[in-house]
Amino acid sequence: MLTCRTAWKKLAPLARANSTQCRQSGRRTVLNNGRRPTLIPKAHMSTGAGGAGRENAVYALLVGGTCLAGGVYAYRTAKADGRRYQERLEQMSSTPDRAVGEELVTSVQSEPLAVQTADTEETGAAEPVVEASLEEAAEQPAAPAVEDAVPEQEPESSPAPAAEEAPPSEAAEPAPETPPAVPSEPSPAELTELPPTPSEPSPAELIESPPTPSEPSPAEVTDPPPAPVVESVESVESESTAVAESPVAESPEPPSEVVAKSGLDSAPSPVKFPTHAPYLLIGGGTASFAAARSIRARDPGARVLIVTDEPDLPYMRPPLSKELWFSDDPNVTETLRFKQWNGKERSIYFQPSSFYISPAELESAENGGVAVLSGRKVVHMDVRGNKIQLDDNTEISYDKCLIATGGVPRNLQVIERAGEEVMKRTTLFRKLEDFRSLDKVSRTLKSITIIGGGFLGSELACALGRRSDESALEVIQMFPERGNMGKVLPEYLSNWTTEKVKNEGVKVLAEALVKSVTFQDDKLEIQLKDGRLIKTDHIVAAVGLEPNVDLAKSAGLEVDSDFGGYRVNAELQARANIWVAGDAACFYDIRLGRRRVEHHDHAVVSGRLAGENMTGANKPYWHQSMFWSDLGPDVGYEAIGIVDSSLPTVGVFAKATEKDTPKAATEQSGTGIRSESETEDVATSPVASSTPAPAVQHKDDYGKGVIFYLRDKVVVGIILWNVFNRMPIARKIIKDGEEHADLNEVAKLFNIHED
Repeated sequence: MLTCRTAWKKLAPLARANSTQCRQSGRRTVLNNGRRPTLIPKAHMSTGAGGAGRENAVYALLVGGTCLAGGVYAYRTAKADGRRYQERLEQMSSTPDRAVGEELVTSVQSEPLAVQTADTEETGAAEPVVEASLEEAAEQPAAPAVEDAVPEQEPESSPAPAAEEAPPSEAAEPAPETPPAVPSEPSPAELTELPPTPSEPSPAELIESPPTPSEPSPAEVTDPPPAPVVESVESVESESTAVAESPVAESPEPPSEVVAKSGLDSAPSPVKFPTHAPYLLIGGGTASFAAARSIRARDPGARVLIVTDEPDLPYMRPPLSKELWFSDDPNVTETLRFKQWNGKERSIYFQPSSFYISPAELESAENGGVAVLSGRKVVHMDVRGNKIQLDDNTEISYDKCLIATGGVPRNLQVIERAGEEVMKRTTLFRKLEDFRSLDKVSRTLKSITIIGGGFLGSELACALGRRSDESALEVIQMFPERGNMGKVLPEYLSNWTTEKVKNEGVKVLAEALVKSVTFQDDKLEIQLKDGRLIKTDHIVAAVGLEPNVDLAKSAGLEVDSDFGGYRVNAELQARANIWVAGDAACFYDIRLGRRRVEHHDHAVVSGRLAGENMTGANKPYWHQSMFWSDLGPDVGYEAIGIVDSSLPTVGVFAKATEKDTPKAATEQSGTGIRSESETEDVATSPVASSTPAPAVQHKDDYGKGVIFYLRDKVVVGIILWNVFNRMPIARKIIKDGEEHADLNEVAKLFNIHED
């Protein structure tokens, strides 16, 4: 025992010194970020006893405090909301009674109603309260002057008041929805709403006391602190407020036309239309109408909206240059009814106005329908957002969209550079208003010059030439080709057509290139490059059509560099939910390759196909559309495929009879629009005539016949000259795509040699 104690006394100072030195070395190492962090005791990283786990305890304390504070905040917020709700209900229930008994601001009945404000306790915002005059208060004892509530029932004789929008400088806090005072018949008062600014909330709706029938002068509601402005109220319902409906209460049956009164003047409010259309068709031509009918046929409950920049309902364009000019009705420009070659009368419109529903009823129509929004132009298209923007900045969303914008008539650069006086005396013939304008010009002026020798130019020349027999009108037609329709017909047939046009009373100038156009001495002077000078009163430029692709840039759609128009596939599809039809479509023909066609029947066929594909048909374009042209009731032709005078042609002709005219064809088919009698059925087994076909002879009188257009010895186009109702046979020949050794035998299929 003594020995151990003696040893311990000697070793204890040394042990304490080593222990102290070790602790100091470890502390310096930790403080100086030493290289051996393992000297830190493991107890500091554990959760055991002896002061460990201090960080976890602090974290748990913070989380618990946060949860507690959140619960207290939620409780106080809910309690405050409940108190405000009860106060608001009490205020709304007491306001009508208070409004009747308050003092009058004015005793003159014609003055506007004054506005007083009542500050709320919670938000500090001013609540507008509308005072009523004594006479109005007596007639309307329960006239509401509250916000965010449905107005009470009004007498039937009282007109619908127009509510003035308040600027959103100090908007009151919106209140919860309350039940209407008379649920059976809400007031038809118009509820307007000003769109909120980005920095301020949407203002509450202001519902006024209805004025008396003899003095309809509503008050203008303004926000404090400024004094209310006294002025008569004009309708403030804009396009944006017409689209955005009230979130609290709305009239069950909004009036189709709202008239706002300012003094003695009255003006209708803008037309209302839906903010969303399942099927949106851009363009109001033949293709859009054909698509709408096709959509409704496959989906009877479909809601279709047609947006067009023209003021008219969808109509057919061919009569504008054909039958309308031969009408005996002096008011044909107003009635727009004409007699076909067979004597039957019809309207230029596809359907009367009763066929369509109003745009405002489209969303609520039980069985859907077709609505036309006329006089509106689509200026922007958001493909990703599936919406369009109109020229008044209104937006309409869609599920599926068809672009059928058609084309814009071309003009000569020399005319565009000639100045305003020349442009005022130039018609670019395309629309219904162009027909009306040219009809008026032809009855008042002495000379009209048509520039262009294609289908449109030749048809108008013949139509105006017939009219020149009744008056002293001079009709001149000029074109750079050697003959009429020189780009389509072979030369011998083009020359024959030129003579036919001359016989109609038209002065024809072939190989005429316009150098300049000027206006001097009340006359237009057309200087040709060969030195000829023509003086005329009016010019009709019929030099072709430019596809309308204005939406290509905003929509990101591809435009074909060779043919023009929106580039689409065989299903006429440009995007997953966007289709293109009509003149604006550059489509892939599974038989003839990529094409773009500018004819009535193509608009019908492509519009019908696009409508079917919009409803899920997924059909390719295989039906070869036809086109036709009539040079009056005695000469006409139908064509299909690629008809280009630069291609090799073979013509087989026969003597015509009285049945081989456009007039006889319409009498047989019962329609003036011959493509309407066409079907998509292909002739499978035509019966050929047993009469032998004569050799091809180019004689001066081409009564009737068939012209074949060849490419690599294969028929790619066919013209039926005064041969009608044989188009299914022509379709089969082009669809087969076979090489024929003797086209005279093929011509027998059309029975042109039968009397």
